[in-house]
Amino acid sequence: METPARGSLVGTVVDGRYEVRAMLARGGMATVYEAVDLRLDRVVALKVMHAHLADDPDFVSRFEREAKAAARLTHPHVVGVYDQGKADGHVYLAMEYVPGRTLRDVMKQFGPLTSEQALVLLDPILEALEAAHGAGFVHRDVKPENVLISDDGRVKVADFGLARAVETSNTSATQGMIIGTVAYLSPEQVERGDADGRSDVYAAGILLFEMITGQVPHTGDSPLSVAYKHVNADVPAPSTINSSIPADVDALVITSTRRDPGQRYQDAADFLADVRRVRATLPRPRPFTDARDTLVVDASMTQRIAAGARPPQQTVAPVEQRRSRKGRWIALIVIVAVALAAIGGWLVAGSILAPKVPVPSIIGQTQADATTTLTAAGLSLAISEQQFSESAPKDTVISSDPEPGGQVAEGGTVDAVISKGPERYAVPDVTGMSPAAAATAITDAKLVAGAQTEVFDDTVAVGSVAGTDPKIGASVKPGTSVSILISKGPKPVPVPEIDGKKSTVAQAALTELGLIPSITEKYSEKVPEGEVIKVNPKPGTVVNSGTTVELVVSKGPPPVEVPRLIDMRKSQAVALLKKLGLVPKVISAGFTPLNRVFSQDPAPGTEIPKGSVVTIRIV
Repeated sequence: METPARGSLVGTVVDGRYEVRAMLARGGMATVYEAVDLRLDRVVALKVMHAHLADDPDFVSRFEREAKAAARLTHPHVVGVYDQGKADGHVYLAMEYVPGRTLRDVMKQFGPLTSEQALVLLDPILEALEAAHGAGFVHRDVKPENVLISDDGRVKVADFGLARAVETSNTSATQGMIIGTVAYLSPEQVERGDADGRSDVYAAGILLFEMITGQVPHTGDSPLSVAYKHVNADVPAPSTINSSIPADVDALVITSTRRDPGQRYQDAADFLADVRRVRATLPRPRPFTDARDTLVVDASMTQRIAAGARPPQQTVAPVEQRRSRKGRWIALIVIVAVALAAIGGWLVAGSILAPKVPVPSIIGQTQADATTTLTAAGLSLAISEQQFSESAPKDTVISSDPEPGGQVAEGGTVDAVISKGPERYAVPDVTGMSPAAAATAITDAKLVAGAQTEVFDDTVAVGSVAGTDPKIGASVKPGTSVSILISKGPKPVPVPEIDGKKSTVAQAALTELGLIPSITEKYSEKVPEGEVIKVNPKPGTVVNSGTTVELVVSKGPPPVEVPRLIDMRKSQAVALLKKLGLVPKVISAGFTPLNRVFSQDPAPGTEIPKGSVVTIRIV
């Protein structure tokens, strides 16, 4: 037996109840031991938190609350929580003992898994997350180390609630945990410290990517660089690394790891439904086997795959196929002959013996209603003509042949004239034409060229047609008189007094007079930003409507160039901004173990006025 490590609790009894027998694992947060609950005489996994966490009152308080809540979460694929406590300086959690290995161990031993194997493992993980989300839990730290696979093939997810408890710890030692889990953090956890069920979906998608490719999608020289990629780079399709991965499995990864939470699966249940759909299309998964070991994962899962598989297709011998085809041809010939004989007999008998039926009235009905009316009488509708009508609405029946009450053979056809609605014509676009050409165009449109009237117009040349009355495009009766409006040029107007006014006010004043504002911006220490410095032509000058008036508008004092702050320590970035006359706005996530700038707004090199706010995000 191994000698207990320094500081090990092997051989001791914790809290007078748990006899520690062996160390199972040691991680960034805790050491896990195999122990016996002397009170209930059962083997448990005893997770004892490291001293720096046990000494943090905020952590201990949150740990106790999260442990109590996690103890209420009962599910076949969730590691059960039995007890929690604090004794002799140790903060501990007594959990279900799962003899076996972690998903990390499996991936190290067997290498990249097939898509079928990976989905067999992912199925119970998502079941566990679905149950947790339904109970109001978010795991926040889904990773291979927190997925346990027992010796009998059961898959269980551990450590619900622990990540949330650690988030409140102010000790610098929690940075090690973040370094270990940053590969699975969702963008919203990196940027804002927020997490919900969709954050667990993201981590599960990364888990699937890693199982089938043997690597995580985002790597870097530091936790900050990996976090940056989660926020700014999409997770690639796994098939770009292993071309044998099916497109449906690519889709599972891509949909679950969208950077925008709103575009992901909205909960673990949605993700699980698609996983099971894809599993049903894949081959039966083979056991995990290498030279040393064979691992069979949850036989019930394998049975489910078999139950969802499509049955094998039956085959037909070649001779049977030829006989079958010959028989089908003979049957088809007989059917066609009988049908032709029946049709011939029906035509002869129908022309002599078919009874006559009265034609129902369909006048005023729509084409669809008329068809229904005639069908009910055993007749059909045919459109013989379409005509304009001032009285019959468009697409209704004007008349029928035979007329209502007339006789027609049963199964016969009634011809109908359908209304095109009132006859109307659009006033043609004659803008810019000479008056004579405009009069011709109006006459050609079955309208009458009316009186000619001069009007001011800012755009049309003097003497050309500026418009009509009724307006161009108006729908009118044939023969309607259309007046022709002839341009006499822009209307003269004085430039208004707009010096020192706000740019928006000045532009509105010019536009109202039919003048066209042209804006040029210039820095000014004297004139406030957005106000007019100069007007050209000068106010009071009489100009034609449509004239361009130049406005010189103040941009305020000269700008300051925003420095590059990314990866600076918070204090350095704040000091530099203040020195440049800018106002720092600091946004931090739930906790900031790196204490460095992750992003900034505006971007480096942007020129902004003194006194402007620069937002920096700290992680």
